[in-house]
Amino acid sequence: MKIRLGLLGVADSLEIIQSVTNEYSEFICTPVEVLTEEDLDEKVAPLINEMDMWLCTGPITYEIVQDWNKIDAPVFHVGYNGSTLYKTVLRVLYEQKIAVDEISFDSCDAPTWENALQEAGISTKLKYVESEVISLEGLIHYHYELWKSGKTKAAITGHPIHHELQRLGVPAYRSLPSTMAAEAVLTQILRTYEMLHYKSTQIAVQIIEIDSFLDLKKDNFSTDELFRIELKYMETLLSYTKTVHGSVKPSGLGRYVIFTTRGLLQDITNNYSQIPDMEDFDQISKEAVTCGIGIGQTVYDAEINAGNALLHAKEVGKGSWMVCFDDKTIAGPLGKPEQLTYSYTSEQLESISQETSLSVMTLNKLKSSLKKLASDELNANELAKYMQIPARSARRILTTLEEKGYAEVVAEEKPHTRGRPRKIYKIAPF
Repeated sequence: MKIRLGLLGVADSLEIIQSVTNEYSEFICTPVEVLTEEDLDEKVAPLINEMDMWLCTGPITYEIVQDWNKIDAPVFHVGYNGSTLYKTVLRVLYEQKIAVDEISFDSCDAPTWENALQEAGISTKLKYVESEVISLEGLIHYHYELWKSGKTKAAITGHPIHHELQRLGVPAYRSLPSTMAAEAVLTQILRTYEMLHYKSTQIAVQIIEIDSFLDLKKDNFSTDELFRIELKYMETLLSYTKTVHGSVKPSGLGRYVIFTTRGLLQDITNNYSQIPDMEDFDQISKEAVTCGIGIGQTVYDAEINAGNALLHAKEVGKGSWMVCFDDKTIAGPLGKPEQLTYSYTSEQLESISQETSLSVMTLNKLKSSLKKLASDELNANELAKYMQIPARSARRILTTLEEKGYAEVVAEEKPHTRGRPRKIYKIAPF
């Protein structure tokens, strides 16, 4: 097992991390010195698809990478805690001859710094800790203004902030990653890789239903023509099955079952976000193919989940693709901007379902829609759009929830065209 690991940070921190990774035969490391998002665009973007995982040498680099938001692979960072932190503080106290509450801190929250100091026998409430990485400029401003106003006499931060603060005259220090912290995160990376590798080899089953009648021309129906179309579909599916290194078997009129692995389907659907962009399917009307994908630890589990996914896909409409994972989470429809992820198992929702007569699946879809909207308020049209249902069905759901005390009308809005005002509902947490 060889893991391609990208290392991100500043030169001296990279050297420390590399000295630790050299002891692990499992890693092939590529160090990249980065300070800003511009560095990420220039140096990291070309390597994105060449790395299995990424490791940032500190929390500030990690926050910059997270804000950049262009890496899909798992990203880790070496945390600063315990001896890593209090050694830096002791150095500042010794060299500057000041009190702990005259130092400004960042990278970690106050409790983390205070716990580290307690390990060194220092019990003090810290006054100036910026736990959020606002921006590099923001952190420089934070430390500089405290020092300039006389509230602090030194700062502990990260690179390149400490370098800029020193240029401005602020006694600035930085914490470097410890070998112990690096070893801990490398162990975590190994475990994560093993887990992801196991997941990628899980069984995946696709149940595909093809409506042969959609490709029949008007006034040209015959059993021979229907048979010809079905043969064409079977050839297409055989070609697609080779792409996913699987096997296919017919399962009734117009229904086929394909057996493959989770990892291969994850790649071909772009992490279950889109319908496979395959030449094979270009020969078939998109509305003719409805698909349910099931993931499971056994073939039986995966096939059951695929059946559930297919039922959800048929509820959405012809041509829809849905996925049911091994934890009973449903995702889809693939390729649609209104894609939802929801679970159909929950004791709390079972209780609400019995009270409202709305299915657990409907309630879960509602929860997922609210999450996607980032709001607990919506009207029937918005709910219909996200749940892929008629507006009248959405109104019935909201009315039912209102009657049972799980929603209330908080406002009305006039439509742009003629019509009744639209009620805006606030949904109670559940």
